[in-house]
Amino acid sequence: MANQETAKFVTGINRKAEAADIMTQVMAALKEKGYNPKNQLVGYFISGDPTYITNHQGARAIISKMERDELLEVILTDYLDNLKQQS
Repeated sequence: MANQETAKFVTGINRKAEAADIMTQVMAALKEKGYNPKNQLVGYFISGDPTYITNHQGARAIISKMERDELLEVILTDYLDNLKQQS
């Protein structure tokens, strides 16, 4: 008879650390090229258009390493957790 227990899926990847690494590299590349990182990232997250992210230092490829919705989820979770800690 087959095992009836629910299987758990664990990726083993620290998504928060990965997101932080991605954002650090992308923001640095945007700053180096003279762009406002916040404006460019908002454009990217809202539209999904990768051309808001420069190719400089491979930033466009780097931000594509993580799905846009996953990256935004990690950022929002961290932001909301920080809000809870402040109150």
